[in-house]
Amino acid sequence: MSWRGSTTVWDRIFACLPYLLPLIDGLIFSRFLLNDFPALRVLLLPLQPVLIIYGSLGQFGQLIVFFALFLLVVRNEKISHFIRFNTMQAILLDIVIFLCSILVQILGQVPGTGFAIETVANTIFIGVVLAVGYSVIQSLIGRYAEIPAISDAVYMQVR
Repeated sequence: MSWRGSTTVWDRIFACLPYLLPLIDGLIFSRFLLNDFPALRVLLLPLQPVLIIYGSLGQFGQLIVFFALFLLVVRNEKISHFIRFNTMQAILLDIVIFLCSILVQILGQVPGTGFAIETVANTIFIGVVLAVGYSVIQSLIGRYAEIPAISDAVYMQVR
């Protein structure tokens, strides 16, 4: 929905960039899928420079990026609503990924859950890729990406 006004081409491009955060953080769940289908690794080659830079920040630097996006973009009302909405949605997707990683770690403590962990990790990774892909395409078109439950929470945060 584009009821907040029209978006410029630059707004659309900048609205796509925050989705790199959940995509990169979701790669931890790709291990099993990429081992089973090594040809899929070619699709990750364009992300390599971003992965190197983001990985070199360390966990503290990554946390700073997370909070910088929230404080400097989402809470800055001088930035268009479209960019702030998409940034907040990317942040919430990243939080969901973090919670899923805790779930997978807990499952890893239970003996005999190897297949279940692999299935859950593959499902999470495919879900993240689909959610990010859908959101980026919608952003490039100039529409608000509506992801159930997450978008509702985003609307509550972004004024």
